[in-house]
Amino acid sequence: MSTDLSCRVRAGFPAAVIAAGALGSAWGEYASGTRGWLLGFDLAMVVTTVCLTPLLVRKPARTTLVLAALAVVSPTATPAASVGVLHTARMRPFTVAVGVATVSAAAHTLRWWWRPVGGLSFWWWLVLVVVAHAALLGFGALAAARQALIASLRDRAERAEAEQGRRIAEARAAERTRIAREMHDVLAHRLSLLATYAGALEYRPGMPAERVSQAAGVIRLTVHQALEELRDVIALLRDDPASEGTDRPMPALADLPELLAETRSTGATVDLRGLTDPEALPGATGRTAYRVVQEALTNARKHAPGQPVSIELDGTPGTRLVITVSNPLPNPLADPPAEEPAPPPVPGSGTGLVGLTERVRLAGGRLDHRATAREFRLDAWLPWPA
Repeated sequence: MSTDLSCRVRAGFPAAVIAAGALGSAWGEYASGTRGWLLGFDLAMVVTTVCLTPLLVRKPARTTLVLAALAVVSPTATPAASVGVLHTARMRPFTVAVGVATVSAAAHTLRWWWRPVGGLSFWWWLVLVVVAHAALLGFGALAAARQALIASLRDRAERAEAEQGRRIAEARAAERTRIAREMHDVLAHRLSLLATYAGALEYRPGMPAERVSQAAGVIRLTVHQALEELRDVIALLRDDPASEGTDRPMPALADLPELLAETRSTGATVDLRGLTDPEALPGATGRTAYRVVQEALTNARKHAPGQPVSIELDGTPGTRLVITVSNPLPNPLADPPAEEPAPPPVPGSGTGLVGLTERVRLAGGRLDHRATAREFRLDAWLPWPA
């Protein structure tokens, strides 16, 4: 409905202007002494040009050529032909507008030989016709350029808004992915420790009371830490302002001894070699290296419980940090049966190494892992700025 109204307004306004101009031309002809059939012919041209005006909206060039032909025989067609030249310059390519303006100027020039203007020579009439049509052409082209500029700016604004929305959505998705990866790295480690101790309590009921008490204490502490870390992650996912400034510092490679102590407390054997000064690593590199070792220990605890784990760190500033973690895989055919039943393996999501590979790649490094019939090996390298 709004579109129909706008079309009516666009067609009605030029019609009113043309009707007023045509009636004014007819009155001027009457005032100059035109009478009889010639005046009636001019009035008929007024009606004809007003009826042709709606066609200017849909077919401006062709309609203007028809109006220019009518302007050869009647001055009352001049207002409609002038509006047509202006509208063609706004709506059609510049070359088409130049051709239409040239035809209209030629038509008005020819009319001087049929109905000259009193007190005005042919050459002055020619100058006025050319100047008027050049002005109409220029104003129309200027309006077209302005309209194109406005449309281009509007399109750019819409694209910029859409691009900004896309960037915000991607940033939110990336941040949530980072939080999910952090939650997996932290909680998988804590819960695997919890499952190891709980399995030991379940499948070894004859353990000494001191060992049972120790295991229960570790379970309580692990659950408490896991709940705190889960609370931090949930606060981040909810965008809770109250959580700002309360986050604990992110672990770095300097916290590796504590991580190894937790793992060894389950009875696992962990051998660490190389890199005597882990604090020399930058913060981002140290955090990523810590997560690599943490995920490797978690996987070893899940898939190869009781097997020794070997960790080797090597590198110097200005080159890169190389991390190698390996552990034997259990062989049920070669290993003697255990005297006590072992707890079932801890299930995994299968996405830990995928997320870890992406984390290392974002840090500018590379991670490879492979399993043979006897051993699982993880190799990673990270850039170590000088």
